[in-house]
Amino acid sequence: MKKILVIHGPNLDLLGQREPAVYGKVTLKQINAALKKIAKKRNAALTIKQSNHEGEIVDLIGKAKSKFAGLLINPAAYTHTSVAVRDAISGSGILTVEVHLSNIYSREEFRQKSLISPVAKGAVLGFGLKSYTLGLEALLDLI
Repeated sequence: MKKILVIHGPNLDLLGQREPAVYGKVTLKQINAALKKIAKKRNAALTIKQSNHEGEIVDLIGKAKSKFAGLLINPAAYTHTSVAVRDAISGSGILTVEVHLSNIYSREEFRQKSLISPVAKGAVLGFGLKSYTLGLEALLDLI
């Protein structure tokens, strides 16, 4: 069975109520349910974490390589600011797919740079919930 770590970054616990014009009305619970459905179909096991704390995310990634075949991550605001999250992914060597609900390249200028993309195998963005499901499917195909 393929084991996948899913990390939702800061403020994603507020989905469904936070800026629905940008992020839609989907909740984190709905995203996780959709991911679990795919995992069950594809004989994969998911460990799903959400954190608003950079250090906690770095710790999760640092320990992931020995436990998981891949990482599906929405780093949220840390996409644009966290060298620490980027270095954790790079240093761990874990196969990573980056996902975003919104298209970061059509948003504010400061959001148009991803520090994570250069160390991820790929990125899916701008498709709302579908970004997550497409990202998980791609990650499972790569493993």
